Amino acid sequence: MKRENLEDIVKGCISGKRKAQEQLFNRLSEEMFGVCLYYSKDYTEAEDTLHEGFMKVFQKISQFQGKGSLVGWIKRIMINTALEKYRKKAQLYAIGDHINTGYDIVPENVIDDLSVQDILNMVRELSPQYKMVFNLFAIDGYSHKEIGEMLGISEGTSKSNLARARYILQEKVKKNFYSNASYKNAK
Repeated sequence: MKRENLEDIVKGCISGKRKAQEQLFNRLSEEMFGVCLYYSKDYTEAEDTLHEGFMKVFQKISQFQGKGSLVGWIKRIMINTALEKYRKKAQLYAIGDHINTGYDIVPENVIDDLSVQDILNMVRELSPQYKMVFNLFAIDGYSHKEIGEMLGISEGTSKSNLARARYILQEKVKKNFYSNASYKNAK
């Protein structure tokens, strides 16, 4: 079976051909699901975002002008779809103060003992606001000004949320380190 090139698939999508839409979805859905997962609380929400995002892609594909990459354009739609879902919820969860653990300095290589999945799980456990700001800044490279505009918050609030997210993640890493059996046995 001949694999269609992306340009032909886009032309088919613009014409509203279901086969072309299916090909585009099959080709990019796995990568875009990863993007959606960064901005979602769980797999189910990420799947919903993915499907909503692709519906928007198919509705707006004629607006893609070939400037920049198609993948980048679709990624932006996925992020914006996740942000819209977040804004609709518009619930800022109360953030409890985290108790100082009293732990001493953690060795620099402590992160080496964590798997990618451990780190992703720690990020997923952040409150929705902190996770959104952290992902937009650290993963996707948006500026605090852009994040503020996307989320309807001030630039200062974006910076504050990022600092708080980083602090919480550092505390989670420390907790993981100090609960590690090899550390306990080394004492």
